[in-house]
Amino acid sequence: MGRRKQLLRWAVILGAAAAVVAVGLRLATAPPEAAPQATASTRVSGPQARTSDKWTLPSRDGLNGPRGNLFASSAPPAPPHAKKHSAAEAAAEVPAAPVAPPMPYRVAGRVQHEGPPRVVLARDDRVFFVREGDLLEGGYRVESISPEGVTLVYTPLELRERLAAAPSLEVPGAGATQGAGARPVPTAEGGPAQSAGGRPAQLRWEGPASVQAGSEFEVALKITSDKPVRGSPLQLSYDAKLLEPVSVRAGDFFVDGSFTYRVNPGSIFVGAFGKGEVPADAEFLVVTFKPIRAGAAELKLSSLVLQGPGGSAVGHQPLAAFRTSITQ
Repeated sequence: MGRRKQLLRWAVILGAAAAVVAVGLRLATAPPEAAPQATASTRVSGPQARTSDKWTLPSRDGLNGPRGNLFASSAPPAPPHAKKHSAAEAAAEVPAAPVAPPMPYRVAGRVQHEGPPRVVLARDDRVFFVREGDLLEGGYRVESISPEGVTLVYTPLELRERLAAAPSLEVPGAGATQGAGARPVPTAEGGPAQSAGGRPAQLRWEGPASVQAGSEFEVALKITSDKPVRGSPLQLSYDAKLLEPVSVRAGDFFVDGSFTYRVNPGSIFVGAFGKGEVPADAEFLVVTFKPIRAGAAELKLSSLVLQGPGGSAVGHQPLAAFRTSITQ
């Protein structure tokens, strides 16, 4: 009897253990219940949240799953035709860079006389004697002058353009004098200014050998050339203590052309353009002076460039100074 009770007791214990094991297996294999939505009565404390009477843990993804390329672009690649179209559109949208209008000026020569250098600029049939800082027609400004050329600035766009220098305009100084009817005399300081082919043009002064103080007189510059001469920017220099310019006019050679001049104390700048004829002892220009006081007055051709019909340079011989004696 006692043995039977003992066996029955072990049977009950084993049955209870089996039931516990079965319940544990069922809980382990059962799918997790969906977490209830949080309500006003839900309280959270620490990493666990309690809903109703159950404690639940937040679900976590495994650490062994694929994560992808962290640096890859999420945007889909554009098709080839779309890329070409976008590049064409981008090129069309870029505005063209602003440009200055065609340069209307060219360097006709360079002169030097008591002060900063001046440049002779030609535009169509007009000439301009300019220095650094001068403003020109068409919105241009003379920025710099050097032996190599002139830099002009188109002020509306602040664009710069370099103009190459013209051949030297300087004429050698004269050691001999010339009076009325005198022919040109080459000086020892330099030979004739030559051009390609043909003889150089000849220049001469025509004026009185002596004048009286207070009485006006004229000095004409004449030219003879085998080639046509269309224009010439030039500079005359004189002694402002002895002579006073009264007028400057174009000679017969430029009577139907364009003639401009500017008088500064001690110098006269002239720009003349004509039909481009061949001059034969032709009157280039005429200057009227008034003698101020007695002395030996002198008129020099400080610089000169002769231009043919196509803008080419026409060579010329050096010209000695014109001198006249002023008496009381």
